[in-house]
Amino acid sequence: MFKSVLVANRGEIARRIFRTARRMGIATVAVYSEADAQSAHVREADHAILIGPPAARDSYLRADAVLAAAQDSGAEAIHPGYGFLSENADFAEAVLAAGLIWIGPPAKVISAMGRKDAAKALMIKAGVPVTPGYLGEDQDAENLQAEAARIGYPLLIKAVAGGGGKGMRRVETADGFLSALTSCRREAAAGFGDDRVLIEKYISTPRHIEVQVFGDQAGRVVHLFERDCSLQRRHQKVIEEAPAPGMTLAVREAVTTAAVRAAQAVGYVGAGTIEFIADAGEGLRADRIWFMEMNTRLQVEHPVTEAVTGVDLVEWQFRVAAGERLPLTQDEIKLSGHAIEARLYAENPASGFLPSIGTLEHFQLPDGVRVDSAVEEGDEVSPFYDPMIAKLIAHAQTREGASDLLAEACASVEIWPVKANAGFLARCLDHPDFIAGKVDTGFIENRLADLAQRPAPSAALQTLAAAALMASDQGEINDPWSALTGFRLNAPPPSELRIYVDGEPFDAPMSDEDFEADLLVLNDASVLFEGGEAFAVSSRPPVRDPASLAAGNGEIRSPMPGKVVSVSANLGDKVLKGQVILVLEAMKMEHTLIAPFDGIIEALAVSTGDQVSEGVALARLKADIA
Repeated sequence: MFKSVLVANRGEIARRIFRTARRMGIATVAVYSEADAQSAHVREADHAILIGPPAARDSYLRADAVLAAAQDSGAEAIHPGYGFLSENADFAEAVLAAGLIWIGPPAKVISAMGRKDAAKALMIKAGVPVTPGYLGEDQDAENLQAEAARIGYPLLIKAVAGGGGKGMRRVETADGFLSALTSCRREAAAGFGDDRVLIEKYISTPRHIEVQVFGDQAGRVVHLFERDCSLQRRHQKVIEEAPAPGMTLAVREAVTTAAVRAAQAVGYVGAGTIEFIADAGEGLRADRIWFMEMNTRLQVEHPVTEAVTGVDLVEWQFRVAAGERLPLTQDEIKLSGHAIEARLYAENPASGFLPSIGTLEHFQLPDGVRVDSAVEEGDEVSPFYDPMIAKLIAHAQTREGASDLLAEACASVEIWPVKANAGFLARCLDHPDFIAGKVDTGFIENRLADLAQRPAPSAALQTLAAAALMASDQGEINDPWSALTGFRLNAPPPSELRIYVDGEPFDAPMSDEDFEADLLVLNDASVLFEGGEAFAVSSRPPVRDPASLAAGNGEIRSPMPGKVVSVSANLGDKVLKGQVILVLEAMKMEHTLIAPFDGIIEALAVSTGDQVSEGVALARLKADIA
C-alpha cells in the first residue's frame, strides 16, 4: 500500500477521502486555489499546496499544476475525487507517466466511456440495451434537427462529454430545438471543452437507476446493488437512495447483470457507476430499462451504497489501485436496510434556486445522520465552484425509517446568512408521493410551486419570536417610550404583539408562559429557525431593500459574480415582463435574468463575455407607456 495520497479536488469529497486515508495510516496532501486558502479541506490535510487563482480552469483543472504539487510533496498516489480532472484520460496517463499511482480506471476506459455516443456504441456491441436516439458524428444543426424529427418529441439534447446536468436540455417541440441546441453547445464548450451533442428519446415517466460496480486489476468485477437518483432539478440530482423503491428481485438481477457485463466489456478497474433510464409508467420492468452512460469515478451519492453494504468504497479504491484483489466476492456483498442522501446546497429555492454566497456566520448541521460537509462555521461559500456545501445521509432498517430520519435532520439545519435548501429538502422527503415511493425525474418539477415556496412562520414561531424580542428589547431598553408594548391604564394586557418576520408584519400571539427561544443575534440580525428555514425577526418595520427598489425602477443587477454568456436584447428594444434579457454563468450553472415589467431597454452596460461583480447594474428598463 502506498504511504501518501494527493487528492486533486476540494470540498466535501477531499475531506471524505482524507478520512479513509487517515484511518488507513496514509498521509494526505491537499491542493487549493487562492479562493480556498482558508477552506476546511486545506486545514485538515497533512500538507497543502497552492496551485493557482480562484477560477477552476486556472487551478483545479490544471493538470500540470496538480502533478507539480504531487512531485513537490512526495505524494505516491493521486485520487481525483469527482468532477474537475476525475474523468480526464490525458490526466490519468500523465499521472502514470510521472511514476505515480492513479486511483481510477485505465485512461483508455475513461476515453471509451467519457463520450456518451461512443459509450453507447460499445454497450450495443456488448448486448446492453440503450435508449433510442442519435449518436452520429454529423453535428450540423440542420442534420441534428432532422434527426430530432425522426426520433420524435419530447427529447433530450445532451453533451457527449457532459455530466452533472450541464450541457443538457429537454425539448418539447420542434420550435424550441435550435435555441436549446445553442444553449447546450455553449454550456458544454464552457464546461468540458467539447460542444458535440447527442439526442435521446425522452421517456415520459423516467426513473434514474444506477448500479455501483467495482473491478480489480485481475479482471474481477462485482456490483454493490443499485441506487435510485430520480429526484432531480435541472438534471442535477437532489435526493438519492439505495435500494431503489419498488425494485423486485427479478428486475434487480437484470439491471445488475447488465451493469457487470458493461463493466467487463471495457475492462473496468476501480469504482464506477452504470447509469440506466427506466420507463416507470408501469412500475420497474426488466424490458423497460436502458443504458444511459457510465461514470468512470466515484459518485457524489456513494455514501448510500456504503450505508447499505457496510463497504468503504474509498478504501476499496485505494486497495485496488495498489494492486490488491477486491476485498469481497459477489456472494459476500449483502444488502442491509435502506439509505437516503440529500444534497445541501447554498441556494434559495424561493428565488428560482439562485445560488447564495458569503460567510457562514452560523452553520449547524444535525446529529444522528452521516454528514459529509465541505465547510465549517465561519467558512466562505465562494462563487467560483459548485454550490453544494454538504450531504446528509440517513440509514435505517426500512425506507420509511430512513426518510423520517433524514426529513427531521434536514428540518433541523441552521444556516445564516447564506441561503440554503434545507427546508426544500425536508418538504421533498415529507411529501406523500415520496413517502409512497412514487418517484420519477419529474417529481420536483411537477410539484415545484409547493416544494420551493417556503411556508409562512408558524404561530408557534411567531409566539417564540415575540417572547424573544420582548426579552431582548426589555433587557436593553429601560425607558417606556421605546417599549414594544404601549402604555395602559386599568386595561387588560395586550394579547398580540406586532412583529416583522423577513420584513412582513405579523400580529404574534402573546403567551403567559416563559419561552426559551434560541434567538440567534448576528450583525444586527435576529434569527429563528424552523423546518430548515431561517426567519429574520424584528420588532420594527424594515428599511426597504435597495435591490428591490432597483428592480422597481427597472434595473437588472448581477445577483453574484459571474460571466455574461449571452445578451438577448439590444438597446432600445421593447421587451415584455419575464422576457430573457441576458444569461449569467456563475457557480458552474447558467442563470437567466429577465425583465421585471413590460418596457424598453434604456441602458445596456455589458456584452457577451464580460465578467461582472455582485450587485453591478447590467441593464435598465423604462416603462413602455405608449
